[in-house]
Amino acid sequence: MLAVADPDLDNGPRTERSATARMCAVSREVRGIDELIRFVVSPQGEVIPDLKRKLPGRGLWISASRRTVAEAVRRHQFSKGFKRDVRVAATLPADTEALLVRSVTEALAMAAKAGQVVSGFSKVEGILEQGKAQALIHASDGAADGIRKLDAIARQRSRNIAESADLAIVSPLTSAELDLALGRSNVIHAALLAGPASKTFLSRCQTLVRYRMADDDKTEGGGRNF
Repeated sequence: MLAVADPDLDNGPRTERSATARMCAVSREVRGIDELIRFVVSPQGEVIPDLKRKLPGRGLWISASRRTVAEAVRRHQFSKGFKRDVRVAATLPADTEALLVRSVTEALAMAAKAGQVVSGFSKVEGILEQGKAQALIHASDGAADGIRKLDAIARQRSRNIAESADLAIVSPLTSAELDLALGRSNVIHAALLAGPASKTFLSRCQTLVRYRMADDDKTEGGGRNF
């Protein structure tokens, strides 16, 4: 449960394994840890994101929102929270987003290694028609026509097969980032098959999208599209 003695800081991941909620140091709202980002101070005195919540030292928790991280920088919240002088890069909000993108890319690469990713329009179309896809992935800079066609197939499957109602449609990565993750060029569409690595990818996607949308609840009520 939330440590009430010092709501801003934890005592390190090894001593707080049971914590499932924390207080955002900016908004003062208690949220599940999946909706927050943990920040720590490096040995060099610089504030850095701890996306996996495993780095040693005391941690300060901020809502997983670019806007909130920027507000924390503007208000000198990190020095206040850590109760010491720390170095905070002005680019921390953008740097955090870049790390989140890398985290999503790495998760997709792991899913591909596990055989849980199919790419290419025709192959993705076939997987959708067979009802085997857990998620449909589009490059964020992909052509609208191809996206519409595959989305229409996904929607039709959702109407015809109850199990497909939870099919996620995600587009947090550019084509270049999909290329990097999958080790091939010009990837615009991919399908995600069921498996543990796929769940990790979707979870990290949701965190990235929440961060970009300023955690203003725009993701709520939007189905499984993110």
